[in-house]
Amino acid sequence: MTIENDIAVLERVAILRRLGTGALRILAIGAESLSLVPGQVLFTAGETADGAFIVQQGSFTLRPERAGAEEVIAGPGTLLGESALLAETKRPATATARENSTVMRISRAMFLKMLEGFPEAAHRLREVIAARADQWSREIENVRAALANGTKPR
Repeated sequence: MTIENDIAVLERVAILRRLGTGALRILAIGAESLSLVPGQVLFTAGETADGAFIVQQGSFTLRPERAGAEEVIAGPGTLLGESALLAETKRPATATARENSTVMRISRAMFLKMLEGFPEAAHRLREVIAARADQWSREIENVRAALANGTKPR
């Protein structure tokens, strides 16, 4: 793939698209491409995560470690392990290729270095994270209010 194709893959991910073309170019240059066959495990629940993966082609079954949690299917354009780009964390699920698949791996170290070089991208990322935190806070308040009133959360 060319750098332009890799940038196009990165632009398909909403949170990354906000970083801007210059920042995405750096990520595309530093990203690693991996190919997997059906049944091959990309990562296992409980493993330490040092970066994220973007599904370029194919799909993955995500099996959460928590008992009773439902499996999720992740296809092209899905960012797996977003929080691992910013902080040390553990993988909450096992990702297994459902078919021949390709992913782009972005390491945390490279992502943080890119943010240092592109402060405007870091600012835009901070805005996205702040908006999400605000939304989560409102949703939690809705659940609390519903529980206090004995009604179903909206």
